[in-house]
Amino acid sequence: MEPIVKGMKGPAVEDVQSRLSILGLEIAQEELDEKLFGDTTARAVSFFRDDNGLTPGDEVDMTCWSALVDASYRLGDRTLYLRLPNFHGADVRMLQQALNVLGFACGTDDGYFGPHTEAALQQFQENVGLFADGMAFQDTFAYIERLHHVWEGKPSIVEAEERIGFARAAEVLENYKIAVYGEDTIARSVASRMWNIASATTESSGMVLCDNEIPEGMDLILELAREGLPEDAAPRPTIALAECANLSQRIGTAFAAAKEKPVLIRIELTGINGYDGMFTSSDAQTLAVRLLDGVCAALND
Repeated sequence: MEPIVKGMKGPAVEDVQSRLSILGLEIAQEELDEKLFGDTTARAVSFFRDDNGLTPGDEVDMTCWSALVDASYRLGDRTLYLRLPNFHGADVRMLQQALNVLGFACGTDDGYFGPHTEAALQQFQENVGLFADGMAFQDTFAYIERLHHVWEGKPSIVEAEERIGFARAAEVLENYKIAVYGEDTIARSVASRMWNIASATTESSGMVLCDNEIPEGMDLILELAREGLPEDAAPRPTIALAECANLSQRIGTAFAAAKEKPVLIRIELTGINGYDGMFTSSDAQTLAVRLLDGVCAALND
């Protein structure tokens, strides 16, 4: 493309000015009205080039234009999915930051929608109950926006799980009503041990162990299962425990994203060590401790 330079007028200048304005750079109104590449437009271009590590100057060449297009995308402007060449831009970087902070590791938020970003997006979609196709449409963007208070402005770092303190765990269990049940023998064993540990933590625990009927007034329902959902089942907020190194973040995300209470979260124990052979009471206790820690950390205010 021919560089867009000072003194030019027309649609190309208008497009540049529009993108610079999206980025918060000020341009005089008379230049906007006339679609004129004047002094303030030149200053805005110069600032943008400096801020993005481009060679100094005030013209919009191909390199500057590509960087400007990337920077001016906002999350939701376009559908994002894995393709070659990869989608890249500020909207991809924002999606990656949100996923990383919410507990769905996609690597460095470099602004390129690669296979790690696709995998993290699929896990997020499954976590909040969307169809997990790895394609970011408006339904996915709506959930990201609903959770903006959780991720916005926070560093894009995924930290390992940490045990919550005894006192804080007790406070969570006293302030929330949590129902837990298992679909199968192993899941019921884990659910029972979660309830036992919660009851031992505080006599005022709000966790109840259920069978078929869920009591009214619950804040959270935990559905434990050994197997994954059938392929024809409706999507629901789901966490695959074997794929999850940040359980509390995953539970917190699913809880915050829910549109109504009680919040139902399915936790699948598929792939946990011991399932292909002997599953011991020690295995069940270890899982129960991990799950209860994750729940308490997620709900800790």
